[in-house]
Amino acid sequence: MAKKTVKKQATKKPWGGRFKGGADADVEAFTESVSFDRELALFDIAQSLAHSEMLASCGLITKKDMSEIHGGLGEISEDIISGRFKFKQELEDVHMNIEMRLAELIGPAAGKLHTARSRNDQVVTDLKLYLLGVSEEIRSRIRVAQKALVEQAEKHAETVMPGYTHTQRAQPVPLGHHLMAYFFMFERDAGRFEDCEKRMNTLPLGACALAGTALKTDPARVAGALGFAAVADNSMDAVSDRDFLLEFLAAAAICMNHLSRACEEFVLWMSSEFRFVSLPDSLCTGSSIMPQKKNPDVAELIRGKSGRITGNLVSVLMMLKALPLTYNRDMQEDKEPAFDTARTLAASLSLYGKLVRGAKFDKKRLAAAAGTGLINAVDLTDYLVLRGTPFRQAHEIVGKLVLYCVEGGKEFRDLTMEELRAASPKFGDDVLPALEPAAGLEQRKGPGAASPASVRKQIRKAKRILEREA
Repeated sequence: MAKKTVKKQATKKPWGGRFKGGADADVEAFTESVSFDRELALFDIAQSLAHSEMLASCGLITKKDMSEIHGGLGEISEDIISGRFKFKQELEDVHMNIEMRLAELIGPAAGKLHTARSRNDQVVTDLKLYLLGVSEEIRSRIRVAQKALVEQAEKHAETVMPGYTHTQRAQPVPLGHHLMAYFFMFERDAGRFEDCEKRMNTLPLGACALAGTALKTDPARVAGALGFAAVADNSMDAVSDRDFLLEFLAAAAICMNHLSRACEEFVLWMSSEFRFVSLPDSLCTGSSIMPQKKNPDVAELIRGKSGRITGNLVSVLMMLKALPLTYNRDMQEDKEPAFDTARTLAASLSLYGKLVRGAKFDKKRLAAAAGTGLINAVDLTDYLVLRGTPFRQAHEIVGKLVLYCVEGGKEFRDLTMEELRAASPKFGDDVLPALEPAAGLEQRKGPGAASPASVRKQIRKAKRILEREA
């Protein structure tokens, strides 16, 4: 016996009064956003609770309505947290999924919740609440990574290593100085996120679709309940604004760029060619074919994911380019880049902090590398300058000594006093101790210079920053 074909009934849309029939199935699949914007569910409930309280205080709904709405939203919240809530694609987005479920639970009172608001101002409010929380969490994880850098810098304030320009050995520096460079990079990152939060901290709810409402409402009350500092000044700007997201994505891309640079150095330094550092086994992986391998996969993946985060920024920039005011469905494409960036950056910061904390630096290997390649040529130049030789003349003298050493296969420390004085009579017996890499570090007195004293000063400043933020 042939089975009967049961025609699926189209779900009634909240906006369906204007339309005949149901939406095409492919259109429903193409336009839905609940598969990803469910991430905003608890923020949507939080703003609905504040909104309903405001509606009741303004006499737009009754206290009984408000009580029923709060009870239903509380039950929905519990179901979402526990994973019992069933999101339905045919209901398009997180807002309608919650609203329709609320109607099932409490009946007609649910229909009053959307008074004086639109999904346009609703979604941007949700996204701001989400990003404000995420930005604060990211700043917290930046602090953890910074603390790990300070801890390592304290151990290595006097550990000598080669500093590089053009990936060529340039001058000896303390390892602690190198590590603290990343501390201050991340300090700027934390500041960018903090600045972003300040400009993000205005409430869009109350702008409705684009023009506000004729009903007597109190958006300031909602702003206070949700923790916003102010209410948006212009309703059209409020619903179309995604500057706050661009700022967040830009700050994230810069931060990931810093992480990528830091991780690139770990990858290089862990190689057999450098052997400056070893990373914990728990943060590395092996090879399926080469038993001897220990690969810095976490550092490599952080480096790789930086490209994705930059791509997310560019994606949203291009989505917004040339969009007329106010809301356009294109803006649905802002959420996946936002969620992906937030998750990826938070995870990358946590793992980078573990890499720094677990790193074991080879002091002997670093010192040996800092003692070869004529790396203290600048210190030798400074020696002559301090004894009255004009800098350009001193530079030429030391340049000729470099050529002499290269052709003879020597380092500066291999030169005799006769060879040094042949280059310049200004070289005295005290030049030989000055050729030691560590001796050159102690001479650097300028602000922020690469000396152990400077490293300790930077660490003291860093600790004050971390204590202030604790």
